[in-house]
Amino acid sequence: MNRETKPDTVRTSIDLPRDLHRRVHEAAARTGCSARKLILEGIESVIREKGLPRPTQRLDLDANPPIPSEGRRLRLLTNDEIYELIELP
Repeated sequence: MNRETKPDTVRTSIDLPRDLHRRVHEAAARTGCSARKLILEGIESVIREKGLPRPTQRLDLDANPPIPSEGRRLRLLTNDEIYELIELP
């Protein structure tokens, strides 16, 4: 399934225990909504319940990571450099 992400959303994934995954889908079917909607409503409910204030400064997901990588920095290749490296038929 190849779906484009909506502009104001961020795609994420979590590992659910098999039994919880089944229960989420069963509950969604019983309430007539999607599992996605049920999960989003649950997250929003917990955040409201905890009364956590919204941060004054938003996390910029497009900025450099707050924890720098310890790996080697890679130089980005130009299209011309890529075409030089691959052999096309």
